[in-house]
Amino acid sequence: MTFSIVARCAQTGQFGVAISSSSPAVAARCAWARAGIGAVATQNVTNPELGPFVLDRLADGGNADEAVSAARKHDAYPDYRQVLAVDANGTTAIHSGEKALGIWTSASGKDCVAGGNLLANDGVPAAMIGAFESSKGSLGDRLIAALRAAVVAGGEAGPIHSAGLIVVDSQSWPYAELRVDWLDDGCPVAAVGRAWEVYQPQASAYVTRALNPSAAPSYGVPGDE
Repeated sequence: MTFSIVARCAQTGQFGVAISSSSPAVAARCAWARAGIGAVATQNVTNPELGPFVLDRLADGGNADEAVSAARKHDAYPDYRQVLAVDANGTTAIHSGEKALGIWTSASGKDCVAGGNLLANDGVPAAMIGAFESSKGSLGDRLIAALRAAVVAGGEAGPIHSAGLIVVDSQSWPYAELRVDWLDDGCPVAAVGRAWEVYQPQASAYVTRALNPSAAPSYGVPGDE
């Protein structure tokens, strides 16, 4: 019921997750990232606790494989979980329990790993990795490209209704966090992609407004001078 990719940008140090599902509000429950530490997707029969758990293990000095292994041991029902992680060195790891739903598989590349369950076919994660590695632009651009490639490759076995993107940079809050929590008609991946196109040119200005409002650019709205 979900496909996702977690990744690191070696040039900027940003981390991010892009994810979509037939379930509502998938990004709110399944996508996690922490500046300077890593990114995690926890999906299938989701235990949201595992996202912060893995990030805490990474913050304590563990690598992605150690953190995901610790999460598998920590969880009471690991056979139902699918957990993907990337750490500060770009090392990746994934756990897919034996009771993951439908067609489930994963693929990994440089600084990235993708996985899914209840997929239309087992080539979806590989298509995501291929798109991420061959795309140009920012981390957000490449994550959106991966999400779009998943849809083209078949995506889920059924219709998708929610999607999301989270990117962290050097602040304690997300550089970008964009979500479609439910869409009856249309494609939530396309909607999040469009939101990213609108948000990306303003993303750095939002950081400046938080850190130094006196140096921030104008808002560009009626009444703003």
